[in-house]
Amino acid sequence: MSMRAAHAPVPSAGQVISPAYAIVAGMCASLVAIGLARFAYTPLIPLLIQAHWFAASDVVYLGAANFAGYFVGALCGRPLAARTGPRAALRAMMLLASLAFLACAWPLSLPWFFAWRFLSGFAGAVVMVLVAQTVLPLVALSRRGIASGAIFMGIGAGIVVSGTLLPPLLRLGLASCWIGLAVFSGLLTALTWRAWPAHMAPAQAHATGYAAPAASRPAPLAVRVLYLEYAAVAAGLVPAAVFLVDFVARGLHEGAAHGALYWILYGAGAAAGPMAYGLVADRAGFGNALRLGLLLSGLASLLLAELPHTPSLVLASLLLGAFTPGVVTLVIGRLHELMAHDHDAQHAAWSRSTTMFALSQAVSGYGFSWIFAHSGGDYRAIYLVAVAAFALALLADLAVSRSRRPAG
Repeated sequence: MSMRAAHAPVPSAGQVISPAYAIVAGMCASLVAIGLARFAYTPLIPLLIQAHWFAASDVVYLGAANFAGYFVGALCGRPLAARTGPRAALRAMMLLASLAFLACAWPLSLPWFFAWRFLSGFAGAVVMVLVAQTVLPLVALSRRGIASGAIFMGIGAGIVVSGTLLPPLLRLGLASCWIGLAVFSGLLTALTWRAWPAHMAPAQAHATGYAAPAASRPAPLAVRVLYLEYAAVAAGLVPAAVFLVDFVARGLHEGAAHGALYWILYGAGAAAGPMAYGLVADRAGFGNALRLGLLLSGLASLLLAELPHTPSLVLASLLLGAFTPGVVTLVIGRLHELMAHDHDAQHAAWSRSTTMFALSQAVSGYGFSWIFAHSGGDYRAIYLVAVAAFALALLADLAVSRSRRPAG
């Protein structure tokens, strides 16, 4: 039996899933397992140090645990779904992320905390690998850009939630923050429990008999270059995602309150980014939308490096926040454009893309920490490296796009 046949849905009244409900579930999954599980940690870093839960060096190490777990989860996502089915895998990962929040309320030891931060990263990567491939086949082809945007809008929504939910919880203590995140995530897990299809449906391109004409089928080079672009973007996004709050609070001497304000702006951009880029992609194509995102993100990083003033900081926070989850929408859509003839190849390519992203992010997370430590806390240096990463991705994309154009 082929993989496509194995993933075909079994007709059953109990398996009729509303596309809208599935999209909402996808958004909740990305909110819990990525938006909160990864990004809620950033505003808690100074508090973990101030409360003497861990030393400053240990907090950075624990932050990297999530990246390491994300890399392992990216490798395991497809095999896990093949063994359990996407419904069970997605339910389990939302539960795991919720449980990890609860476990972090008790800092029993450094290995204990590291293990749960690792598992939260693992859950996030499995969700990233599976959620769009599970939900998007239920959506009409013409609406997949905006549907993908809605799914990954959950990442930005998680950042916004972390910026608004944590301050009142902090009045009750640091442990209450972790418990509050666990309760909130558990509620979303329960609300979306029945939203997942039991099987991965075949893409509508297959269901309608559509196949991309041979002339539009990509050379393998186009997909390999897209992997490189996604890995470069992973590196380029790390400085803002990790250092933005600290840059404003300590680097610009504006204090933690101002740092938190820019983090909320970053989250607002992240909440709007996937939908905005999805709309652009539905009109101009995913390739053009991706190039626009790379250009804007490179310019935003340059603003942080060279013009760290209030208007520039606001604009850069919004733009980099928008591209953080927006690039996910664009890359998965671009893969679908490049591999429209083969749904199974799309799924495999997306899994590889996520693995490349995770590996690059894990390595660059340690790399930027090293640069920061050995440059005497030079924020400008790390943002200039981010500019170079976005420029590399854009140049690679333009080069392969030009090589694919027909002569004459």
